[in-house]
Amino acid sequence: MDSHKVVSQEEWLAAHRAHLAEEKALTHARDALSRKRRELPWVKVDKAYTFDTAQGPQTLADLFEGRSQLIVYHFMMGPDWEEGCPGCSFLSDHVDGALVHLAQRDVAYVAVSRAPLEKINAFKKRMGWTFRWVSSFGSDFNYDYHVSFTPEQRAQRKLFYNFATIDSDMDELPGLSVFYKDEAGDIYHTYSSYGRGGEPLIGTYTWLDLTPKGRDETHGMMEWMRHHDRYDTQPAHHGADGGCH
Repeated sequence: MDSHKVVSQEEWLAAHRAHLAEEKALTHARDALSRKRRELPWVKVDKAYTFDTAQGPQTLADLFEGRSQLIVYHFMMGPDWEEGCPGCSFLSDHVDGALVHLAQRDVAYVAVSRAPLEKINAFKKRMGWTFRWVSSFGSDFNYDYHVSFTPEQRAQRKLFYNFATIDSDMDELPGLSVFYKDEAGDIYHTYSSYGRGGEPLIGTYTWLDLTPKGRDETHGMMEWMRHHDRYDTQPAHHGADGGCH
């Protein structure tokens, strides 16, 4: 690390008081943005989706498990993949501890991938996770929510992702979607987020942002982060674009 400015206690306190004012402004701005998010319009989900789960085939309504709110994490793991995306795995390492608290606030959580359930279960067991993870293989769900892409779309390198057309030939990309189910059983799509939109769910980054070196990344998480069972057995991968595959 390069040498850093060292000052008296009085100068340190003055600088930190000024920084605290900016942090409070950011907190208030985040609160305001969250209120606006809750005010966004919804769209009714009329299409039927079926998922392969440990309890057998289930509908989107079943995934709510009796609650009115559902968070779906679009986990990158395609039908021919042998393991899940390292970046999605990094985020998912932070999920299990939140589940009991989400349940108390009328929120269900589930990860969804196009990989067959047997591959999902094998990787989930390897990672030691307990959150629900189901397969959308054979369903249009991933395509309709713009996280999986057909060979034709990939060949054209024109993918609709993160509410815009991007130049990419990826088969899977990450995201999360939120749904609400009313007392009549009608389901509404209330929100989706893609790309770095899931970053606030990664607690490790929040911790790193407190430290002098910060995230210490040049090209994103993929230059250092790996599946948590590989840190001692495999050197860090230096990626070019911070993406996942």
